Amino acid sequence: MSTPRDVPAGRRRVLLSGLLLGAGAAGAVDEIVFHQLLHWHHFYDRASGAAGLVSDGLLHAATWSATVAGLALLADVRRRGTWSPATWWGAVLLGAGAFQTWDGLVHHKLLRLHQVRYGVDLTGYDVLWTGAGLLVGLAGVLLVLRGRRA
Repeated sequence: MSTPRDVPAGRRRVLLSGLLLGAGAAGAVDEIVFHQLLHWHHFYDRASGAAGLVSDGLLHAATWSATVAGLALLADVRRRGTWSPATWWGAVLLGAGAFQTWDGLVHHKLLRLHQVRYGVDLTGYDVLWTGAGLLVGLAGVLLVLRGRRA
């Protein structure tokens, strides 16, 4: 049974679980759809095809690790009885939105590790990719705040 003193730690675990799962899932969807199925880019496109494949493998390992860690923490918070659905789902959306926004701004524009696509005008892709990430992240923040009040 949790005491009032345990609540902040329990809430941190709920948030971390959702953030990890959201970021891991968004990264996995990005890698599966855009890297593997559509072949639009690799995580690192500024070298040989082999380097691109290795970079995709490292991205896959990182996203899978984040997903597994998020699920393990979810099992822990459920066992402890500190799970808050609104907070957790909000954190999942926040993690997914943060991954997508980070990918669009830092990976695509700042570091230029890869672009969404090549040989096309990127404006629409950039606005849609980063804008969707911001909207998903905002929805997550609103849910987290709702869970805080509940």
